[in-house]
Amino acid sequence: MVQTALNALLDALSSVLALARPVTLIAAGLLLALFLIGLLDRERFRTGLNWVGARLPLLGHWALVALAVGTGALALNVTRRAVDARLGAQQSARYANAADPDGGQTTQQAPHASLLQSTIYTRSITLPAEVYARLQVNGGWETLLPYFGNPNGQTVQDFREGFTRRGRNLTYTRDVTLQTEQPVNLDTSKVTADLKFVDPAGGRGTYYNAVFNADYTFTNPQKEAATLRFAFPLPDGSGTLSGFKLTVNGQAFRASDLAGGSVWTGDVAAGQSVRVNVTYRHQGAKGWSYLLGQRRESVKNFDLTINADRPAKFQRYTLFPTSQTRTALGTAQVLRWQLQDVITAQDVAVVFTQGSLRETLGKLGLVGPLAVLLAALLCGAWAGSRRLRLMPLPLAGAVLGLSLGLVLGGVLTFYLPVLLAQLLGVLVGLALAVTALGRPYLVPLTLAALIPLVFLSGGHASLLLVLLAGVTLVLFLRNWGVKRAI
Repeated sequence: MVQTALNALLDALSSVLALARPVTLIAAGLLLALFLIGLLDRERFRTGLNWVGARLPLLGHWALVALAVGTGALALNVTRRAVDARLGAQQSARYANAADPDGGQTTQQAPHASLLQSTIYTRSITLPAEVYARLQVNGGWETLLPYFGNPNGQTVQDFREGFTRRGRNLTYTRDVTLQTEQPVNLDTSKVTADLKFVDPAGGRGTYYNAVFNADYTFTNPQKEAATLRFAFPLPDGSGTLSGFKLTVNGQAFRASDLAGGSVWTGDVAAGQSVRVNVTYRHQGAKGWSYLLGQRRESVKNFDLTINADRPAKFQRYTLFPTSQTRTALGTAQVLRWQLQDVITAQDVAVVFTQGSLRETLGKLGLVGPLAVLLAALLCGAWAGSRRLRLMPLPLAGAVLGLSLGLVLGGVLTFYLPVLLAQLLGVLVGLALAVTALGRPYLVPLTLAALIPLVFLSGGHASLLLVLLAGVTLVLFLRNWGVKRAI
């Protein structure tokens, strides 16, 4: 961090020194113009010099304010470049000193139930007697078996084949018993997903801790006992699952082979219902989805609830929630999808707005010098509207104090969550500025210090800037109105 800041400072000083030549030329031109004016009108030139000499100490003090603004802008620029460099190195680093979230955009597919049945398929081929006679000469009819192939797959339960002689002909017969699955609709699906977001310190990406809990029921449609299967696909993009449990009719089961998800198979009496509960925990980021099916599916009774402490958006062309409940500030919400007797191919896809942290901090670093400059200008206008005495040295101290607080906010992003770090930096800078300039200037300093914080609001920065400008205008117009009435 220190080495990066020093490199950024040297680059900034090099840029400033690069301006020395044009500034020197401009100054030389101004001196030449003054010299010519002195030759043409000596009396007016002497009067001008006397006026400048009388006010030179005061102009020098105000020059300190400009120097303080430039120093604060330089420090904030160095901090911005150092923060960006460290974030870039951290994102591309192979090793880290803190745990990263092990999940991304999570997609949970809906489970499916099926009825297992055994079906026998028979195939026979009759060969002429001439073929049978030739086979007897060449080693027997068993030599034909490899040419008919063998069925493969996990659904084969029984396999029989062979040749029999019927009169002068040879007949090949194959009997294959396969296990087939007949889909069974779920009677009810009640799913709950609790998403709690975490803003880790050090500028690492925001993620959420999720708790998934679902209850499903389905019924044996046959008039006799049958074997039913329930398959629960494991979520995609969820990373490590913890606390995974699949409970069927109150009894917990653990699958040994998860290639097809967590699968339960059991005998169910005629007309009997099966109750399944699935729960697990995981980490994710950016979004969460629930796929009802890869094609049009019949949904009898579906109830999905998502509890999130961040405002959410919905992917286009997906199912929109049937009801939404939000808190007063809109930070937490309860989203619910209730579907009954529908046929749909749409899914549920929730996305949480999350801009690039590196881009957000870059905006904060760019707007910091503007906030420092506005602090000086607003304090001057505030003093004029309130008939307050504004001294240049305290104003320069206030500018430097506010700059120091904003620099501290950038440094604290490596140790604290971004919002907390920036808020602490603004509070420290505001306290230093008010200490240097006095409480009468608390309002203009606060208005200037709030400008960087509006870029932490996600997509509402423009609205907040307009509101902040409106509040500033109202306060100053009110002050001018009071002044004119007096």
